[in-house]
Amino acid sequence: MELRLSNKIEAILYLKGQPLSIAQLAEYAGCDRHTLEEGLIELIDDYAHRNSALEVVETVSGTYSLQLKSNFQELVQTLIPVELGVGALRTLAAIALRSPMTQTELVNLRGSGAYQHVQELVEQGFVRKRRPLDSRSFLLDVTDKFYQYFQLEQLPQLLSNSDNEQEADVQEEQVN
Repeated sequence: MELRLSNKIEAILYLKGQPLSIAQLAEYAGCDRHTLEEGLIELIDDYAHRNSALEVVETVSGTYSLQLKSNFQELVQTLIPVELGVGALRTLAAIALRSPMTQTELVNLRGSGAYQHVQELVEQGFVRKRRPLDSRSFLLDVTDKFYQYFQLEQLPQLLSNSDNEQEADVQEEQVN
């Protein structure tokens, strides 16, 4: 099955989680600007004809974004705590899943908006930020408040079990 360019653009917009310019999209998709524009028009048209909660829109700055349609804002307010936006929640999820991680790794994963998200998450008490002596990048980790707020007790166990399995796999490979 051949991957349609419009599907690839959709995946890029979803994974990056932030508005992207035509040039950025073309670079990520590995195609020229004209081809990208055709694929983007197809994607926008697909969403316009779908009965979907999502839409692809051009922002005032000329970038493109995959976002929830405005008539779902009430649902967003119900499901997502008012004090954390979608971007900050995605950033928090990335930190929680890869914790501890450097701020540099996070910015590479989530984009430059992560700096603001980290500041917000530190102020809210969900993330701890410290600078190791041997690094120029801050080390990020979730706090106890994160586990209490999201009522998670299993995440540390799941992650430590995953780490133990990875260590066992590495040791097994070294033996073989």
